[in-house]
Amino acid sequence: MADLSRAWRLYITAVCVALMSGNAAFAKEAAVSSGPLVGYSTHFEVGIWIQTTKPTQIRIKYWLESDPGKLQWSSTHETGQNDIAKIRLADLNPGQTYRFSVHLGEAGEDGLKSKWPLRFQTQALWRRFKDRVPPDFVVALGSCAHTTDIEYDPKPYYSGGYEIYEAIRKQSPDMMLWLGDNVYFRASDWSSAGGMARRYRRSRKLPQLQALLGSSHHYAIWDDHDYGPNDSNRSFVHKQASLDAFKQHWFNPSYGLPGIPGVFTQFTWNDVDFFLLDNRYYRSASNAPRNEEKTQFGQAQLRWLADALAASRAPFKIVAAGGQFLSPFDRYEGSAQFPHEQRQLLDMLIRRDVDGVVFVSGDRHHTELVKVHPKGFYPLYDFTASPLTSRGAAADGEWDSPVRIPGTLVTKKRNFGLLRVSGAAGTRSLTFESRDSKGQLLWSHSIKATTLRSAKSVSGGQH
Repeated sequence: MADLSRAWRLYITAVCVALMSGNAAFAKEAAVSSGPLVGYSTHFEVGIWIQTTKPTQIRIKYWLESDPGKLQWSSTHETGQNDIAKIRLADLNPGQTYRFSVHLGEAGEDGLKSKWPLRFQTQALWRRFKDRVPPDFVVALGSCAHTTDIEYDPKPYYSGGYEIYEAIRKQSPDMMLWLGDNVYFRASDWSSAGGMARRYRRSRKLPQLQALLGSSHHYAIWDDHDYGPNDSNRSFVHKQASLDAFKQHWFNPSYGLPGIPGVFTQFTWNDVDFFLLDNRYYRSASNAPRNEEKTQFGQAQLRWLADALAASRAPFKIVAAGGQFLSPFDRYEGSAQFPHEQRQLLDMLIRRDVDGVVFVSGDRHHTELVKVHPKGFYPLYDFTASPLTSRGAAADGEWDSPVRIPGTLVTKKRNFGLLRVSGAAGTRSLTFESRDSKGQLLWSHSIKATTLRSAKSVSGGQH
């Protein structure tokens, strides 16, 4: 009996050693598939997203750029569904830039080697000091980021010009706002959660994209192609799977509200508020009657937006959606196809005296800056930035748009946008820029926050 017991103990020990050795070897074989992607930023916390080639453990080592000798470590995180880890780094110092490295499994002190610096930043507490001014910052914008699947896509390929991502990175944006169609689901993708995950993995691991993902913060909304089929709406039967996939592959600060699902959210960067909208989850069919029931945002989301905008005291309130807000010539999927809702939104801005609103949008495969001046109100702008890597379009039938600022139309050319916010508190300015896939400036246009105030505000209103 003693010999049997001893033999059993030896067997169990051998099994445990084998399992431990197998796990260690398994972890060592894992590699980063895509990322790290730097997500949201607050004063004391940021989010880091990573996808690996197989299940493993991940730690983040990080340090102040100004004090590289003082190292900090995240807790150990296990990759979850689709080999993704979303890591929140908390208790950071406000107003600082950090560098970081990624450590998989039993990686040593040096971690994985990166060919480019990995960094993130926290928001500054500039309001607490009388002699402090809001920091200047730069936002990159883009939409329609198709990535060729060489194994299955027919020729000629629909996408290209991937050097645009390096051109964006070289502009050193503090953050990038992805304005929808950030991946393109194919018919083989949108019929299952697994197909959507596969498309995200294939698109996200594009080599030319990686440096940008790890050097600027990223926020995103969706449009039809990363929601479901072309021109899809609220009837899409897999919209919950699509929402789950979006939430898994981006690291926004939040998604929707309790009881009101969607990708819409709000965040603040320095002194500017950003309102990201969901134009798909509640969207009526394109051929629905153009009456008060036809919607692209849904009443619950619009009520939230109205209250959030009215509560904001930011000099600029950037409102983003996949489709255009203001152009009456968008014959496809912009707000012009929802006239009652478009009028409702504009009436709300006027009725509640909301200053500083600027719209940004994607979708169109051309770029333009639209300006509309409602009677008795300040001028409203909509900066459409498209496409990143998809094929550019000609804007047929819209060449002579009277609401477009002359010289801002970009057609048949891959491009990205920039928002440059600068100046002292009370005199902030916003510069729109459009740049081609090599980073060359195509046009720029500047406005002052003081020009985005209604007559009521200027004459003594609360803003």
